[in-house]
Amino acid sequence: MSEVGYDKQRLKRARLAVAAVFCVHGAVAGSFATRVPWIQDHAGVSAGMLGLALAFPAIGASVAMPLASRISHRFGARNALRGLLVMWTLALILPALAPNLLTLCLALFVYGATSGMSDVTMNAIGVETEARMRKSIMSGLHGMWSVGALIGSAAGTVAAHLGSDARLHHLLASAALTALGLVACQGVLDLQPEPEEEAPPRFSLPPRSALLIGAVGFCAVFAEGASLDWSAVYLRDVLDTSAGVAAASTTGFTLTMAVARLAGDAVVDRFGAVRTVRAGG
Repeated sequence: MSEVGYDKQRLKRARLAVAAVFCVHGAVAGSFATRVPWIQDHAGVSAGMLGLALAFPAIGASVAMPLASRISHRFGARNALRGLLVMWTLALILPALAPNLLTLCLALFVYGATSGMSDVTMNAIGVETEARMRKSIMSGLHGMWSVGALIGSAAGTVAAHLGSDARLHHLLASAALTALGLVACQGVLDLQPEPEEEAPPRFSLPPRSALLIGAVGFCAVFAEGASLDWSAVYLRDVLDTSAGVAAASTTGFTLTMAVARLAGDAVVDRFGAVRTVRAGG
């Protein structure tokens, strides 16, 4: 893909814009994670059935992620990100509306699919921004995701403490995050496919090196997802805490994650990416 008309100053603004997109994306995840106990009660599902349902975001993301590159090639990266991010912010509403296990699984499938596609697109733009700036920024961008998750989970903690209906909470959060996401997307790199560039294949086997990196990423996301999705449920159901205290566990987790990620670029610049991954794992 080519970059359309970006000088050094505009590139700095593009970095801030994609950081804001990461923040919005994280805020959606944080808003959802704190209200999982409420969603479980509303759907009337047991812990075992909830575990089944919480597999569907990963299934949806796995199915939909390969489509992201084709969408970006067809519409351009900025337009693709704008549309996919809005789909993700709107999908936040769906799980809280689910009255039973089947509808919850379907809602979480859509939630995961839109999350995955927007995630791939914003990371692709982030990688291109990093390459053009010739400095490490990806850890900081993921740090902004954690900042967004911290903000979303903090708001969710307050909502849970007040005993608010998650449907109303997520409707308001979705509206606010949709508006913020649209504004943020305006400033990201406007990457367009080259005239002779062919569309990515619908499916291709990744090289061995990508599989190894993917395995490392899987382990990291597995641990992160378990903490985000289950902390509040564990504190409420096993330790018998209040809804507010249970939701606060997610806020604490995202706070520590944000601090580590925001420091990550300096660590990468000092020790290199390979050493950082080895030590972090």
